[in-house]
Amino acid sequence: MEGFDWKLVAVTFGSIFLAELGDKTQLATMMMSAQARSPWAVFLGSATALVCTSLLGVLAGEFVGRYVPEIYIKFGAGIGFILIGTVLLWNTFLIKV
Repeated sequence: MEGFDWKLVAVTFGSIFLAELGDKTQLATMMMSAQARSPWAVFLGSATALVCTSLLGVLAGEFVGRYVPEIYIKFGAGIGFILIGTVLLWNTFLIKV
């Protein structure tokens, strides 16, 4: 396909694949597969769910990218990561009950 960005496909795949390894979704899928003893049904359900959530992310990202300047998106993402990191550090080191 001419004009198709295969490098972007590879970077997106690698990023999402690594981010999803060992997360709650993968653990839930493993648990369901072990309990249901029907791995292909679990695979079909989980793969469809991941495709649908990815579609929502792409559509939302396109909408936001169309109407919000890139600098605000980067700034908002940076603030979000700082807040998440602060909460994680706070919960890890300061709240010992």
